[in-house]
Amino acid sequence: MSPLEILQLVGYSVGALLPMWMAYQLVSNRNRLNSLERMLFALALTMGGWHTSNLVITLHTLFGLSFDTWTSILRLADTIAVVSITFAYSFLLHVHLHLWANAHDRPLTSGERLRVYLCYLPTLFLFVAVPRLWTGDYAPMLTKLKPFVFPFALWIAYVLALIAVTELLIARHSSNPSEKRIMRTLAASFVGVGFVIFAALAFSVGEGTLAGVYLKTLANLGSLLPSVLLAYYIYRYRYLEIIIEESLVVVTFATVVLTVYVYGIRTLGDLVTQRYPVVRPGVVEAILILTLTLLAAPMRGWLAQRFHKLFEREAALYKEIVARIGSYAGQYKDLPELLQFVEERTTAMLGLRQLSIFVSPNGNGSSTDSVWVAKVLELSRANAWSPIEDDPLLSQRGYKLAYPLRREDKVAGLLAVDPMPGSLTPDARSVIEILADQVAIAIDDSRLFEENVRLERELAERERLASLGQMAATVAHEIKNPLSAIKSIAQVMREDEALTSEYLRDLTLIVGETDRLSQSVTQLLSFARRESPAERPLTVDELLRSIVDLFQANAREQGVNLNYEARVDEKLNGRAVSALRDALSNLVLNALQATDAGESVSLRAVVEKRDLLITVTDSGNGVPADLRERIWEPFFTTRQRGTGLGLAIVRKRMQEAGGSAWLGTSRSNEGAVFHLKVPIEYLSS
Repeated sequence: MSPLEILQLVGYSVGALLPMWMAYQLVSNRNRLNSLERMLFALALTMGGWHTSNLVITLHTLFGLSFDTWTSILRLADTIAVVSITFAYSFLLHVHLHLWANAHDRPLTSGERLRVYLCYLPTLFLFVAVPRLWTGDYAPMLTKLKPFVFPFALWIAYVLALIAVTELLIARHSSNPSEKRIMRTLAASFVGVGFVIFAALAFSVGEGTLAGVYLKTLANLGSLLPSVLLAYYIYRYRYLEIIIEESLVVVTFATVVLTVYVYGIRTLGDLVTQRYPVVRPGVVEAILILTLTLLAAPMRGWLAQRFHKLFEREAALYKEIVARIGSYAGQYKDLPELLQFVEERTTAMLGLRQLSIFVSPNGNGSSTDSVWVAKVLELSRANAWSPIEDDPLLSQRGYKLAYPLRREDKVAGLLAVDPMPGSLTPDARSVIEILADQVAIAIDDSRLFEENVRLERELAERERLASLGQMAATVAHEIKNPLSAIKSIAQVMREDEALTSEYLRDLTLIVGETDRLSQSVTQLLSFARRESPAERPLTVDELLRSIVDLFQANAREQGVNLNYEARVDEKLNGRAVSALRDALSNLVLNALQATDAGESVSLRAVVEKRDLLITVTDSGNGVPADLRERIWEPFFTTRQRGTGLGLAIVRKRMQEAGGSAWLGTSRSNEGAVFHLKVPIEYLSS
């Protein structure tokens, strides 16, 4: 590959990517673009279109592809190039009219608006140029459009001269030193680009020679110089309030340098091999690559120093990460969502491989992730809460550095870092240290917020349930006595042979319905009670057996197999027996109602760590995903009959027992699995 081809490949690649990335940066952090920003966005797209089209044509030449097969692609590339470059210079004028108006803190005047329309008159040339590109045999666009090249070169020279003067006047008018420097440098670059383009296109300097080809290539790449300068000023001075992250600049620079070095090594290797045939092919390349490898570390150190000195705002930009996290923190009420944002944003901004935040559940140094986190925190505590680095304990999980997350005397968790090689600069370390402090504050604040919300919801729920309970108790007492009287009368009438011969069916229905209503009233009273009265202490096995015996008759009548298994020897106190009996009775009743004949309902009790876990499993249709939370609400039911209080009573009784109740995961139409969990110390105390 010749130096010219390397220049074309690298230049057009960077020219295609850089404007597109600048356009993305322009719109990524803005909800709405103003007039100047819209024109800059359009200008960046046209610059990207021009260089992308030239890149396609260059790749076609490098790969030695035929013209016959790729004619349509080449014509399309030429069309995009011509349209892009034609609009680009009109956009340049339009942008500078806005810059001139902004420099004087005013909108465009009527005369300037007229000039905006006039600057697009040259685009009318496209109505003639584009059809030419698609007619006749294929030829490069400069050959096809040769009659228009000279007048277009004059137009380009006029535009570049005018905008250079405009930028010098803006620089003279500005009181901002950085803006003065930006405008003067860009003006000089446009003047230089104008001379190159005018020499190559208007006067055809070097036509037919290798120097002429280089000159035309440089003319084609002319817009790249202002783009690179603008990107530099955007990076260093945040010109136009756009931020280009350090990772983009370094990666782009590294890509260009590596491409040049790789092709340079290969070219030099081929040259030495051709000049000295005795040298084996590949040996020179291997030696040069080895030399490059040996020089990589000192070269990288030298470049790091130059970059640090050149881009003085690097540390300030890093510090802004912390400010951004602080500004976003208030938008997230969910702690995991906030921490995920911090992890992803910081990893991207600092160029890390991974950054993980482990949160302690109660601020005492124990971690939800594993014992590993607790060990790291203990190691940090033993070293006066200093960061831990290059410790075997960190290497187990692939981390290099870890900071404890502390606020005053409370430990909120751990921040662990797995950096990319060379990314832990002194500036990055200082930012991570500040970040750790701010994350600890954010976690603590989020916990306080969540605790306040939880207490408010709990208080509101208790007040609502108290009101419901009081109403339920009043209704139940008003209904229970009449129900008892109705049932007694119906039972007495069933014993009268004169009545049973004619009304037996009706009387049986009345007794059954009064039993159902009585059960509903019992549920209402159970829901209204603050807590169940204590029973005599039982073992877990005795409690489950008594529940199964209570519902065994109903199960046999429905043809359902009701069974239990207790692998627990614990003895329950009276309050625990009462709470669990109420909860299990409602769960078993629901399970029997949901299970078809021939299926089974199972109760199982085990001890996990220091908790008693009881599961009730049925073979019904399960619970739809959209109802998994609503089923716990009082008076919510999916059946035509029922109070909808069964599961509300289950959760209420388990909370009274210091435990919890939840619906386990199961596949659709494969039944439901309900879990009850209570700490052992509560059950036996």
